Amino acid sequence: MKTASDVSLTPNDIFRLLESDLQKIEVGLKKSAKSAFPLVNDINKYLHNSGGKRFRPIFLLLSSKLCGFEGEPAIALGVVVELIHVATLVHDDIIDNADVRRGRPSVNAKWGNQVSVLAGDWLYMTSFSLALKLRNFRVLDLLIGITRKMVEGELMQLEKHGRTNISIGEQLEISQRKTADLFSACSGLGAILGNADAEKEEKLRSYGRSIGMAFQLIDDLLDYTSNEDTLGKPVLKDLEEGKTTLPIIYLMQRAKPEEQNFVREVVRTRNFTLENKREIIQLVCSYGALNDLKNLAEQYAVQAKRTLLGFTDSIYREALLKLTEFVVRRDK
Repeated sequence: MKTASDVSLTPNDIFRLLESDLQKIEVGLKKSAKSAFPLVNDINKYLHNSGGKRFRPIFLLLSSKLCGFEGEPAIALGVVVELIHVATLVHDDIIDNADVRRGRPSVNAKWGNQVSVLAGDWLYMTSFSLALKLRNFRVLDLLIGITRKMVEGELMQLEKHGRTNISIGEQLEISQRKTADLFSACSGLGAILGNADAEKEEKLRSYGRSIGMAFQLIDDLLDYTSNEDTLGKPVLKDLEEGKTTLPIIYLMQRAKPEEQNFVREVVRTRNFTLENKREIIQLVCSYGALNDLKNLAEQYAVQAKRTLLGFTDSIYREALLKLTEFVVRRDK
């Protein structure tokens, strides 16, 4: 007799497994985005139509089902975590002065910074208003805690804006706060809904944190290896925005003094010509920075898998295991 772990799931299989719940989340996102103020409606409609893979709601749904819970609270929290995620993207684009998001003009490029700040605030408040309706203080405590961590991560990144002498540890902490902690919250919320014991909840939160780290590291990798059509934003955009991610950190630890000076000068003067971009990418590749980054992402994925070993074999555990592989293999 085959167990769930004998089944080879594809991404489409996982989407089909959650299809009904994800459709309800889409309905919930549209409903929550409605406002009596026309401008808010226009912005929310634009954001909703820009797409997104709903990774965070997927992890929440699978974690709750793994813990034996199915029901409307999981749908509601799927909407909540996606709204929080979108709010962070809106604010990030303002801070970074980004003009493209998912291959389309960003909200701030289309409506300006002042309107976009308030739109992001509106999304945050809407998400917490929806969460409050569940009357679950553990849920609220977790959501408030990770939102504070995400803001702190953004502040840490701003403090190091334009610097090329950031340590690996500092950058990993920024990645954890800005990205991985929200993934951790999603899997932790699934455990809370399923009334899992403290050990299982911590394991699921650890799973989410590890998979979130892998997700962010692959994002950093794609900034150097993908193309604008696939990625939905210009290549090397992070570095142009003053964000020094691990490829540059690895490079600056290994490069010759004259090569280090070249990178510093490009970043300092913001002289990101096509020729300079190509030179930086070539240096990053020649010093093995991208290979090391990919290996680190895979190590986090392995950690994520290990945390699931204590859970009963099921289609939901298998889906979570497979997602660790999909995260490190993705190309956008």
